[in-house]
Amino acid sequence: MGHLLLAGDPAYDEQVDLDEDSMFGSPDGLWFDADGRLWIQTDISNSAQNLAERGYDNIANNAMLAADPETKEIRRFLVGPRGCEITGVITTPDQRTMFVNVQHPGEDTEAWGGAPTPDNPRLVSNWPDFDPEGRPRSATVVIRKKDGGVVGT
Repeated sequence: MGHLLLAGDPAYDEQVDLDEDSMFGSPDGLWFDADGRLWIQTDISNSAQNLAERGYDNIANNAMLAADPETKEIRRFLVGPRGCEITGVITTPDQRTMFVNVQHPGEDTEAWGGAPTPDNPRLVSNWPDFDPEGRPRSATVVIRKKDGGVVGT
């Protein structure tokens, strides 16, 4: 039995067969929706995220991708804010509303200046509110298609 894919950046591993729109690293969460799409969530360590010396400079922030296991087509669905992990995904039974968790945005990330402090909690990120006086916060993102269709189609 073969494998679906090898994650990573082809610039650092010639066995990786992903393009710039589909490459990712550190898959952490996997979920199949009712139509068989495989949703892949990543959790690149903040000590490696965005860093060339760790092989993650072309991969960027943690993301969620949708894969078709039959055609092996992979598409980036969303990219999280700096310092976050994309974790947890589910849809309503009709698949027209998706819920995705964004955990610990703004966490200590070497590539973006290091560790936030009480005086500067926005050093890495100020997601989701972008309030000049605020701080980054975990959140659940609710996604719907403009046409009301099934998310992922």
